[in-house]
Amino acid sequence: MADGPRRVALGRAALTGAVVIAADQLTKHTIGTSIRPGQVRHILPGLSFVYERNTGVAFSFLAGTGALVYVVTLAALAGLVTFLLRRPTRRLLWLPTGMLVGGALSNLIDRVLLGSVIDFIKLPDWPAFNVADSCITVGVVILVLVIEGGSRDG
Repeated sequence: MADGPRRVALGRAALTGAVVIAADQLTKHTIGTSIRPGQVRHILPGLSFVYERNTGVAFSFLAGTGALVYVVTLAALAGLVTFLLRRPTRRLLWLPTGMLVGGALSNLIDRVLLGSVIDFIKLPDWPAFNVADSCITVGVVILVLVIEGGSRDG
């Protein structure tokens, strides 16, 4: 396989990831400077902004597990990027790869710099989450659709 398709796929995934990181970090910074920990701001019926700290991954999964979060995150990202490199012409595979890598890296930035992740979007009967968590969730759905869309590469 020529390196051209790999470069294009990786470039698109990297750009998508960079946009996710920028959007997530900007929104977390905005919330972190405008809402105090524990404060709730009702935005719309059924939607509030809060300021919570999360030591786990998306939606507090693996909270309090320390190094395991890093190991699981890095292993999943390595597997995903390897999958993209082996199938660079798979239609739209770069999109969920960028969303997942960007979301995971943005939350990892928080863990390294702050010791936890800022979650701020709150829906009724659902754990608080952030833009990165949303991109991870939507990225997984798109990844399943891309993979289940058949073995058509190109």
